[in-house]
Amino acid sequence: MRPLPHRPRTARGLFAALLSALAAVAALLVATPPAQADTTICEQYGSAVIQGRYVVQNNRWGTSATQCVTATDTGFRVAQADGSVPTNGAPKSYPSIFNGCHYTNCSPGTSLPAQVSTVSSAPSSISYGYVSGAVYNASYDIWLDPTPRTDGVNRTEIMIWFNRVGPIQPIGSPVGNATVGGRTWEVWTGSNGSNDVISFVAPSAISSWSFDVMDFVDQAVARGLAQSNWYLTSVQAGFEPWQNGAGLAVNSFSSTVNTGGGDPGGPGDPATACQVTYATNVWQGGFTANVTVKNTGSSAVDTWKLGFTLPSGQQVTNSWNATLSGSSGALTASAVAHNAKIAPGANQTFGFQGTYSGTFAQPAGFSLNGTACAGA
Repeated sequence: MRPLPHRPRTARGLFAALLSALAAVAALLVATPPAQADTTICEQYGSAVIQGRYVVQNNRWGTSATQCVTATDTGFRVAQADGSVPTNGAPKSYPSIFNGCHYTNCSPGTSLPAQVSTVSSAPSSISYGYVSGAVYNASYDIWLDPTPRTDGVNRTEIMIWFNRVGPIQPIGSPVGNATVGGRTWEVWTGSNGSNDVISFVAPSAISSWSFDVMDFVDQAVARGLAQSNWYLTSVQAGFEPWQNGAGLAVNSFSSTVNTGGGDPGGPGDPATACQVTYATNVWQGGFTANVTVKNTGSSAVDTWKLGFTLPSGQQVTNSWNATLSGSSGALTASAVAHNAKIAPGANQTFGFQGTYSGTFAQPAGFSLNGTACAGA
């Protein structure tokens, strides 16, 4: 077969080809931007921003030994974690990622601090990477304060222990179990000397989970460790290592805080007034309770939540006209669509059935959206 004759390109043809090639290169550069390089942080309180919205922090405060974390596109990993501290004391650090404000360091574009009663939901997700040969917990921290502070120590710390490795335990002492977010947790409460702490400890390791942060905030309010006119200041996920810890990783993290609830006023404004009637029908080993919540204040209560604690030995089997956060211990009853508002002077009623052992008793008190209610 004879080859076709070669036709030399004209100048116009060469220029058009060059333009076409340059356009293709430009399109390729736009379509595939270079990935952000990982950043390693070894400074004691060093930090870096990822995704333009979260802060990764080294946060080494309990040891002088070297610790380095590497911020990735989606989270971080502990690159170096030298040294150890006694397991009957505080951990050596809290390498973590957060949304919100931590000691004057606020994540870009955050909606925190936000008043608890204005937060409609706070969806979050986390994926952890664990290692062997270390003593640590995988701890998800939620911070609350009576003021919208962006510096220093907050009043209440909520800790969610996704994993516990080694002879370590939360601050304080165990106070029972609770069902939060559809999972069962062992609950501990105490103080570290500068703030109150409530910890929810998983019975076995959880490597990843998506949940609503407000489910745990509601528990703190129901137990009297916070109020609805307090502020959610930060949402954090990381590790507390006591020994070693290199290789631990937050593979991915997300945190969103949706606001839009009613404004309850400032911390100094009068609290909502309420009264609770707790009517029971009791038989051997079982009971029903009809709960009437009356708004004795001068303004309407929207999307109410009633916190109370069932005495030991009592267990809820079913309920009506409200959604309960669990079946025993500290509970929060949340309004459903048809009874979400309580006008001044009006009331709403819900009920539940349960079992009990020992001597039957009624809850010691109730709080409506974080405010203590009077008994009938």
